[in-house]
Amino acid sequence: MIGDYSSRTRVMREARDLVRNIIEVPQPIISAINGPAAGAGLVAALLADISVAGRRAKIVDGHVRLGVAAGDHAAICWPLLTSMAKAKYHLLTNEILTGEEAERIGMVSLCVDDDQVQERAMEIARKLAAGSRAGIQGTKMALNGWYRQAMPIFDASLGLEFYHFGGPDVVEGVTSHKEKREPRFS
Repeated sequence: MIGDYSSRTRVMREARDLVRNIIEVPQPIISAINGPAAGAGLVAALLADISVAGRRAKIVDGHVRLGVAAGDHAAICWPLLTSMAKAKYHLLTNEILTGEEAERIGMVSLCVDDDQVQERAMEIARKLAAGSRAGIQGTKMALNGWYRQAMPIFDASLGLEFYHFGGPDVVEGVTSHKEKREPRFS
């Protein structure tokens, strides 16, 4: 994808569609995070209407480590889920969040024992399925207005991410996980 403009364009459209479709689908989405969550799986997990994480789940956005802007969902949902300070800290440092820490800072809805993640997610799904479709869908639609309002931020971050996939830092980020250069503070 790094050197292939048409692939980069296709993947960018897919990333945009994933975020927009999760926001616009009328049915509530429940995610169960019971292991590592990164990439498109992280997008689906955190944009879900209700997210259930295991205590030892590992949540990380590694875009900056790869040399690209965090653009596939983070700019519109992380500051809303946590705070701008926590979003910047975790996105800029790529520090891993456990399920417990993610719940503590508001990144996920619930944290449960690892062996209870699927069961709890299904319990919530059954409860919603038995509830008022109009009330649940209307509430989801109204609350997701916050995401719709932030779509220009999402589009800019997605554009920066895919622009950076054509730059020199991503080659270094993809080929090595070691310290790449001396720190620059300018």
